[in-house]
This record gives sequence, structure tokens and C-alpha cells, in this order.
Amino acid sequence: MNRNIACFFDLNCGLDLSHIAKSALNTKYDAKCFPAVIMRIRKPKTTANIFKNGKIICAGAKTEEDAKKATRKISRIIQKLGYKIRYNNFKILNMVASCDVRFQIGLDPLNLLHSSFTTYDPEQFPGLFYKMADPLITILIFKSGKIILTGGKDKSNIDEAYNKILPVLKMFKKEIPNQNIIKQ
Repeated sequence: MNRNIACFFDLNCGLDLSHIAKSALNTKYDAKCFPAVIMRIRKPKTTANIFKNGKIICAGAKTEEDAKKATRKISRIIQKLGYKIRYNNFKILNMVASCDVRFQIGLDPLNLLHSSFTTYDPEQFPGLFYKMADPLITILIFKSGKIILTGGKDKSNIDEAYNKILPVLKMFKKEIPNQNIIKQ
């Protein structure tokens, strides 16, 4: 399962974004387009939006541990530029996971029998939205068997939602007719 984590943390100090953009590597800043410095780091591979009030949103980490490593690394970079930071308020904003269940899914019957949890309009979008109540996760389901789980606050939310939705999806597994072609 592929994961992508978005998290938040605060440095509790004001920042000069022009100074950070000029002094730190792998940064981009255009105040007319976006009110934050965009900083990319390689290990762990993440992108951070750094705002002048010291609040930072970081995305791209694959694990919670990598998210924490990335936020600490970004904090150290900014600290080395002369800012008196106080790292705090780290929290996971959203965890997204995607995977392939390796079978096709009948979205029309799934939508019909689970209509209190689903939204599906194939003329507008090819995926079915399944809003799970516990854990509070939204699952995007495609007929190909690819699914995206979003809204998790930790790995256990995502794993629990996956373990709950998989048996449901298996009930709507689409049988594909045998397409063996005999060549002469």
C-alpha cells in the first residue's frame, strides 16, 4: 500500500520568507503567487509550505516516522539560518493510501446496496466515493480494483478501513468472462 502523509507543525516565531528562500537550498518563493516558501528535501522525500508566522505544512512522507524526521530536518535548516525556533504542535493532518485489490469491482451494485455510504455518478467521475463512519475514512473505489483511502490520522485508521472495506469489495467482485482465443 502506498501512503502519503500531510502534517503540520509550528516553529513559534516569525520568519522572513525572502531570506529563507535566498539562503536555503531547494526553495521556491513568489509572494504574488503563493504566500509561503516551498521547500523540498530529499530524505525523506517531502515538500514543505513555510508560512511567515512560523506555521509549516509538510507533505509526501510515506510513514509517520518519516513525517517527523522531515519536520525536524526542516526546523534545523531554518534554525541554522538564525531563527530562534521552538518546534511544537506536530500533528498528522491527513493520511492517504492507495492500493490495488487485484480484481474488478461492480460499482453499480455496490452503490445500489450501500447507498447510505456511497456517492456515484459515472457520467461525472469514474470512481465511487464510500464514506466509512468508523473509522472516519473516505474511500475512492474504481472498477479496476484500485482504491484510495483518505482522511486517516494514523496508520491504524487506514489499516482498519482497508480491513473493513475489503470483504465488502469481494462481495461485488466482477467475474470476467474467459477470453481465451485459439490461434490457428
